[in-house]
Amino acid sequence: MDETQGQHYSSSLPEPALSQDSSERSYFNGQQVNRGTGISGLKKRGHGSRSWIKIGQDGDSKTVMLDKATIMRHCSLPSRDLRLLDPMFIYPSTILGREKAIVVNLEQIRCIITADEVILMNSLDGSVGQYRSELCNRLQKEKADDLPFEFRALELALELTCTSLDAQVKELEMEIYPVLDELASSISTLNLERVRRFKGHLLALTQRVQKVRDEIEHLMDDDGDMAEMCLTEKRRRSDAYPSNDYFQTRTSGGVISKSAPASPERSISGVQMLQRAFSSIANSSKHGSSMGSSDIGERIEPLEMLLEAYFIVIDNTLNTLLSV
Repeated sequence: MDETQGQHYSSSLPEPALSQDSSERSYFNGQQVNRGTGISGLKKRGHGSRSWIKIGQDGDSKTVMLDKATIMRHCSLPSRDLRLLDPMFIYPSTILGREKAIVVNLEQIRCIITADEVILMNSLDGSVGQYRSELCNRLQKEKADDLPFEFRALELALELTCTSLDAQVKELEMEIYPVLDELASSISTLNLERVRRFKGHLLALTQRVQKVRDEIEHLMDDDGDMAEMCLTEKRRRSDAYPSNDYFQTRTSGGVISKSAPASPERSISGVQMLQRAFSSIANSSKHGSSMGSSDIGERIEPLEMLLEAYFIVIDNTLNTLLSV
């Protein structure tokens, strides 16, 4: 019996010759199977170039071919963030603030916003074309806008998403109420099936609206996340305070460069230096916490007001859905 099982298992293994040519076709249970789309093919697709739309601060746009590695280097993003924008995967609506970029996945609008450009995933969907044309138009006509570039780009993504979802809710309302009225007057298998189908559409739409609402609310509740999204301000501060300034150590007598030779009589051990550093941090945090929080509050105030406006819009849309 063991020999029979061994023969069965060995006969079910794929022969090496089948994997030599990726274009070969094999048959499984009488059906033709294309063996060209294996793991290696998926890996190539994941690292291949895609069509993107670049939109600059002046409103000019162009279509470019970019691969994943180039975008990761240019925007300082990890690979997992780019998966949110990959059309091969389905992720719920997400807005992420990173060091040099904002990753936006709102319905059909998938883009990376930096301090001076938008890298928009190109597709045939109407929302993508509308975002491109509207953002270019606003950037060209409203150059003196008080909002930083990244907030203007994010605002348009939120605006189009909330408008699209609200329109879908109104359309569903117009379709579902006559069906419910008809069911009330005549209970039949056909009417019940129509109501069941509309109920599925209603549930799916509610989940999408709820996710956008929750994402906006999450950002509003976290000052740190909103501060990460202030890309223009972060770049301005980085330019004003270069990293070389941190190579100076402040003492009670003034500022001493780390490159200056230390006096043997006044030299201290590494443990003592750590103890003094922690003590200094603890003392400064008591006096600087209120200043830091107020400074962050001033920086994120425009973004918080923007998010709040669209939170109200999407919350009203959700309430409409829940009342259907």
